[in-house]
Amino acid sequence: MEKYQKILAIVDPTTEDQKAVNRAIELARKTGASITAFLTIYDFSYEMTTMLSGEEREAMCKSVINDRTQWLESLLAELDLTGITIDCQVIWHNRPFEQIIAKVIDNGYDIVIKGTHQHDKFKSVIFTPTDWHILRKCPCPVLLVKEHLWPENGNIIAALNIGSEEEEHKALNDKITAEAKQLAKVMKANLHLVNSFPGTPVNIAIEIPEFNASDYNLAMLKHHKKTMLEHATAFNITEEFTHIKEGLPEDIIQSIAAELDAELVILGTIGRTGLSAALIGNTAEHVIDRLNCDVLALKPDGYVSPLDVK
Repeated sequence: MEKYQKILAIVDPTTEDQKAVNRAIELARKTGASITAFLTIYDFSYEMTTMLSGEEREAMCKSVINDRTQWLESLLAELDLTGITIDCQVIWHNRPFEQIIAKVIDNGYDIVIKGTHQHDKFKSVIFTPTDWHILRKCPCPVLLVKEHLWPENGNIIAALNIGSEEEEHKALNDKITAEAKQLAKVMKANLHLVNSFPGTPVNIAIEIPEFNASDYNLAMLKHHKKTMLEHATAFNITEEFTHIKEGLPEDIIQSIAAELDAELVILGTIGRTGLSAALIGNTAEHVIDRLNCDVLALKPDGYVSPLDVK
């Protein structure tokens, strides 16, 4: 899988268990990729130390960076890195996502891998502002790692938007499916295509009494099945590995992922930022925190990060 040759694995300074690094190593063993273990650190208290000169504060920062670098190197030394090319880098910066995305833009990484945090009390995944910024603004694929293993003969889900007539969505469907096929081959997994469609609009059913909701839903199902089969056939995927259900995408994807015990869900994100993201949100962002498996988020071809100011 030639496209995943440079992996940027984001190190979590709050834990010894580095899920992103471990997943990066697992992927690199299958693809021959090189890995950069990347850590950004910052402590505002150092900036508030008014009694110190600028040079003294800089020396303190360098001391902290050296300490964290040694910590990271000791963690890596405990891992089985046979045949793996990996280096580490520690940077002092108060906005981690900016440094992560800048690293991708400047060095041409093929994928960013980042671990997620789980809330101990509620057993749900918590997404930080850094996670959301990376999802929306990183130009390369972003793999968010959870606890689920990647067993052989497991299941991968490609979450599609088959019903859309927009060229952007069609192109993204093709990209998601092609990426999923490559990963399924690398991971020796089964690939499933998943699509949802909306049921009868409530306002129509209320305002037009003679409207037949059952016929409408059946027609929608037939249309989506036909379109899905055409898409699957183009990628040599048989009908038994396609799934179409009525409902919201976040509900259907979560349901089928749980049913298949999927190890990975691949989906697209348009990468909205600003007010439109706050008001509308992306399907990807509604889905991600509800899944208990890894999620790979892809951008459309031609996407340019708002942080790419060249």
